[in-house]
Parts: sequence; structure tokens; C-alpha cells
Amino acid sequence: MSDTLQARRVDAQAIPTIDVAGLFSARLSERGAVAQHMRAACEHNGFFYIQNHGISADLIDEVMARAKLFFDQPLAEKLTLDKRHSKANRGYEPLGGQTLEPGAPPDLKEGFYIGPEVAADDPRAAKFNRGPNQWPPANPTFRAVMESYRDQMTALAARLLRSLALSLDLPESYFEAFCDDPIVTVRLLHYPPQPASAPPQQRGAGAHTDFGGITLLLQDEVGGLQVWDQATGGFIHAPPKPGTFVVNLGDMIARWTNDRYRSTLHRVVNTSGRERYSIPFFFTGNSDHLVSCIPTCLGRGVQPKYPPITVEAHLRAMYQRTYGAA
Repeated sequence: MSDTLQARRVDAQAIPTIDVAGLFSARLSERGAVAQHMRAACEHNGFFYIQNHGISADLIDEVMARAKLFFDQPLAEKLTLDKRHSKANRGYEPLGGQTLEPGAPPDLKEGFYIGPEVAADDPRAAKFNRGPNQWPPANPTFRAVMESYRDQMTALAARLLRSLALSLDLPESYFEAFCDDPIVTVRLLHYPPQPASAPPQQRGAGAHTDFGGITLLLQDEVGGLQVWDQATGGFIHAPPKPGTFVVNLGDMIARWTNDRYRSTLHRVVNTSGRERYSIPFFFTGNSDHLVSCIPTCLGRGVQPKYPPITVEAHLRAMYQRTYGAA
């Protein structure tokens, strides 16, 4: 893979846009039509845009505005919510806190993690990535807006997983237990402009695949997301498209489908000279759910490539890989 920061501009069909309005239909035929489009995208790069997804533009604008306000605070204020204070990995992550690409310098981004609110004395708080959030005290509407967004995105992700099941010739309810009491993360991200003096291979986010189930990414207008394209053998741009989310599959889905569906390398390179903001929503699923090869993804005589693993065990291994190196 080339170390160049340049990405190719290719035909838009490399990352298709899928109208998911049919997922809200009472007709199985309309839901199934969306699933067919998803199947093609998942077998290609595992990346696609969705439109007509049901999340209001007003809420999206509110979330992005509050993210910018948070990152505009002095560093000392943000560090009072450092996620090192949280056993559930919630709160602020300073610039350079993660190294997503093995062997590369730390990523040029800062972040803020939000998940389901689980009280410290709740038995579920003993699980990895479960527990209370840290909330900015000087931003009183921050919590309400972020919790509304988190809950609506959780419902949308569960709906997409019903479509994913159909795309794999499974009952729509196949992932229902996986979606029960799931680990989800809203991650606010701020990328400063890429400095000309940055070390080789240092990027906003180094080349990586996502850890969990599915990711729904909200981008601002700046751009910078680049996706590895199997067909061209290089990175291609995934530019912002108003009214859409970028959806991609994580390592868990690739594992679950015996690599029939792809978890694809992607990275962020912010050479715009502007501040970039994005908000990925990660749906990782129920901690105790066992991920074992889906029968419809095994051809005759084909064996599973991966042993069964729980969601929690998989997630722990992924965090160790990227934060152990940060």
C-alpha cells in the first residue's frame, strides 16, 4: 500500500448511495429491495451512503453545533472530562490519544466518547465499555441533545441490521438478540488541519478497519475520509453528501460472514487547511452475544475462518490493539 496522502477520485458508484426509505415500509418486498442494494455494497467495499434515513436535519445540526462548542473550550476544561477517569472509556480523548495504523505516529484528532448511561452500581457496569458517561457541566443542553441522537441512531442501526439479515437470506429477526441492550458509542471527533511538517504517515486517522458491527458516520462539509477500493487498488474519496450518513461494516460483521461481507480499510487526511468535525456512531451489539459463522455464508465444503467469540472479548482485543500502541 502506498504511503502517499493522495486518494483517487473515481466513479461515484464505487461508494453507492442507497435510499433506505423502504426499510420503514410495512411491505416485505420494499424492505427486501433495500436489502438487495445493501448486499451488493457489502460484498464490494462494505461502504455505502444512506439517504431518507429518518434522522431529522434539525437534530443533526444540533449535534454538530454542540460538538464544535465542546472542542472550542480550553484544553484544561476538556481535560477535566478525560476518559482516563472513566473505566467505561467515556469522555474526552486528547489529540494523539490513539494510534489506529500500526507503526504510524499517533492520530491527529481529539474526541469525546458517549455511550448508553449505565449507573456505576448497575451489574452491567462490570462489563467492558459499560458505565456512566461524563458530561460537560458548562453545556447544559449537551446531554439532552446527545442522548436523543444516540437513541435515535441506535434504533436506525437496529433497523439496518434487519435489512442486513435479509441481504444474507436470513429471517429479519436474526440479529435481534445481538441488538438487545447493545454497546453503542457516539464519538465526537475534531481534526485540526494536517500540518505541512507532520511526520510521514501521520494522518487525522490512520488506515484502519472499524472494530464492531456497523458504523454510521456523520461528516461536516470539509471532507477527508478515504476508503480503500479493491477494484482500483488504492484509496478513493468518500466526500460529504448532504442528508446522508456513510455506513460501513466493522470487523465483527466480516468475521460473522466468513469475510463474505467486507470490513474495509479507511483513513482521514485533512489537507483542507480547515478544522474538520465528524461524528461516527458505532453499533457493537450485546456484550454477551456469541459471534459464530452465519450458515448462509458457508459454501459446500467451506469451513469457518474464525472461531466463535463473544462481542466483549472481540472488543477488548481491538481496544488493546489501538490503545496499547497510542
